[in-house]
Amino acid sequence: MTKMRKIATEEAWTIPEVAAALRDVSRGPSQSLDKLLVGGIYDPPADASGYSAMNFLDGLLDIEEKRLPEMDALGVDMHLLSLTAPGVQMFDADTATDLAALANDRLAEVCRKRPDRFSGLASFAPQSPKRAAKEMERAINELKLNGFILNSHTHGEYLDDPKYWPCLEAAEALDACIYIHPRAASDTLKGPLQDYGMDSAMWGYGVEVGTHVVRMMAGGVFDAFPKLKICIGHMGEAIPFWIWRINFMNSRAQKIGRAPKTKLSIAEYFQQNFVVTTSGVEDPLALRYTIDKIGIDNVLWSIDYPYQPQKPAVDFMDAAPVTEAERHALYHGNAERIFHIAPLAD
Repeated sequence: MTKMRKIATEEAWTIPEVAAALRDVSRGPSQSLDKLLVGGIYDPPADASGYSAMNFLDGLLDIEEKRLPEMDALGVDMHLLSLTAPGVQMFDADTATDLAALANDRLAEVCRKRPDRFSGLASFAPQSPKRAAKEMERAINELKLNGFILNSHTHGEYLDDPKYWPCLEAAEALDACIYIHPRAASDTLKGPLQDYGMDSAMWGYGVEVGTHVVRMMAGGVFDAFPKLKICIGHMGEAIPFWIWRINFMNSRAQKIGRAPKTKLSIAEYFQQNFVVTTSGVEDPLALRYTIDKIGIDNVLWSIDYPYQPQKPAVDFMDAAPVTEAERHALYHGNAERIFHIAPLAD
């Protein structure tokens, strides 16, 4: 295989101020299911059990000590960095707005220092949609970041709610993709997910994001914002595998008045407005199916560092049953196009 650029597109990162604020949240009275992960990472118990034993926080705070040398050793050219879940969405509106701006400033500094190795997705605070839209404009136009990160629901609400549409309007106008990343399920979904480790990546995260994006498609969001681009990870959070049934049942629901009439079908919206990444799913059959189902132009490689190790993700894509042209698209071409990352000079 010829050497090709490798851009990983779901790579987590944080700053000490956000880490400290999340530690405070973990010590507070919130009953959010996110507290299981947040407490384990940001306020670990003395016995270092559970998530704290994995020491994710060091990996999230680090850029140059371990992350970059490991990227070098594995031939990973670039991480597309984003503030890790749950981002700023567990805070009050003022705190969230301030911390999003601070995180974006710090992220822009990282990208300016090493533009060959790092690009970034900007945070915003949906709790205050109009201020969020202004920060989104600043992040793209002034800070030159590459898109946006949103950690699924905000206080149990989703982007199909028109109160959040100033954020969608800004993203569409800026031609900037929103990556909808998982967080723990909202209070209305969390009940059966609290046992057996189902609350997070094993099952709950996919349920949460899948619910979010189906609501967006069924709710007519893309009739209002036809050029809006959304990215979801983990090989599409099961949506590509269920899309035939989702599409069929939505068309039936529209006919009997249980869902609003939309200009396009759910299958058409998914093809037109969504791209997916491979983060945390290193299954060649799943990859081949996803490419064949939604098209090679809509699939991007990612690692999900530090939650997933880098080497297996590289080994997976190097050995994936794809053509050389498809591998170029997966490894870097689609990321360059979707997230406006400058291609390498010939």
